[in-house]
Amino acid sequence: MTFRMPRLPRPAFRPPPVRPPTFTGPLHDARTATAVGRWLGAAFGVCLVTGLVSHYLQRPPDWLADRLPTRPVWGYAFTQGLHVATGLAAIVLLLVKLWAVYPRLFVWPPVRSVRHALERLSVAVLVASAVFEVLTGLLNIVEWYPWPFSFVPVHFAVAWVATGSILLHIAVKAPEIRDHWGRRSAGTGTLPARDAVDRRSLLLATGAAVGVVTLTTVGQSFTPLAALDLLAPRHPDHGPQGLPVNRTAAAAGVTAPGPAGWRLEVVGPRPYVLDLAALRAMPRAGARLPIACVEGWSVDADWGGVRLRDLIGRAGGRPGRDAVRVTSLEVRGAYRVMEMGAEYADDPLTLLALTLDGQPLTLDHGFPARIIAPGRPGVLQTKWVHRLEVL
Repeated sequence: MTFRMPRLPRPAFRPPPVRPPTFTGPLHDARTATAVGRWLGAAFGVCLVTGLVSHYLQRPPDWLADRLPTRPVWGYAFTQGLHVATGLAAIVLLLVKLWAVYPRLFVWPPVRSVRHALERLSVAVLVASAVFEVLTGLLNIVEWYPWPFSFVPVHFAVAWVATGSILLHIAVKAPEIRDHWGRRSAGTGTLPARDAVDRRSLLLATGAAVGVVTLTTVGQSFTPLAALDLLAPRHPDHGPQGLPVNRTAAAAGVTAPGPAGWRLEVVGPRPYVLDLAALRAMPRAGARLPIACVEGWSVDADWGGVRLRDLIGRAGGRPGRDAVRVTSLEVRGAYRVMEMGAEYADDPLTLLALTLDGQPLTLDHGFPARIIAPGRPGVLQTKWVHRLEVL
């Protein structure tokens, strides 16, 4: 006879309730949020202004295209380096700001009135747009695009959403910000005095973290600090001929054109065609200019070649009045065709470059000829040029 144990009913499995983590520390207060918010607001302000410079240099409206200034020659290298450096610092500040206000993001009940609902909605838009901007900006500088949309127009549009959200947030929170603006403000005076030491320690640690991030990345554009460039995706002297390369010839689908087979076609009232030997025989010019990319890195180099305005003038173009369309040999890419306004085209420092630091261009740097102009984003310094068209 077999004895079987009776089967007992299994208790129903109930997963533990999911609750957001709670922070009960004393520094989740208005004074901490205001102090960090001042730095974060300044960082976003700098990013907005420098981002507008970058956007309108890359995609100028028609009325501005022929009036963009070419001086100072280091202008874009400075503004874009500042944009990326400030954006990286803003990541640290945003994380600390979210930590300081975290308990307020998950209050219960989530909506108490119509006014409270509108305030919560504005905060949600602010947080989402701010996180989106710093995250997509970070991924852009490492050239990883895991999304289906075009980075530049979307990043530009959301920047305005974030700016509007910040201004609305400041307007709504103005009384609280005023009450906690400084250590001696009325609201700050009501907080426990024993928390002041911990708050100062937190703010000092935040400033130190911002400093470390800046020092270990800004060397990609501020070359005196190149030795400390540990975290940036580019090092200013790593690459062919001592310069970084974002887009290689292989990525652009360009194979080495033989000197005997390459031709430069210049289209205008008096069109003509030059082979490489004839182009090299033209009067030469040189310029020391930075190559500066939207990812934040920049390097000065000595370029040699033919002034673009000489090529335009030979084709019957009008100096200082005609723009130029430049076409690359690359078979794919958003910047295969580039238009240059009249101010840039007529600048004596704008070259169809043939050499870099005294040596012929390598293929990855645009052999046999590329554009180099003062104060222009790197994506507009077109490589592998084979056609110029006077507009």
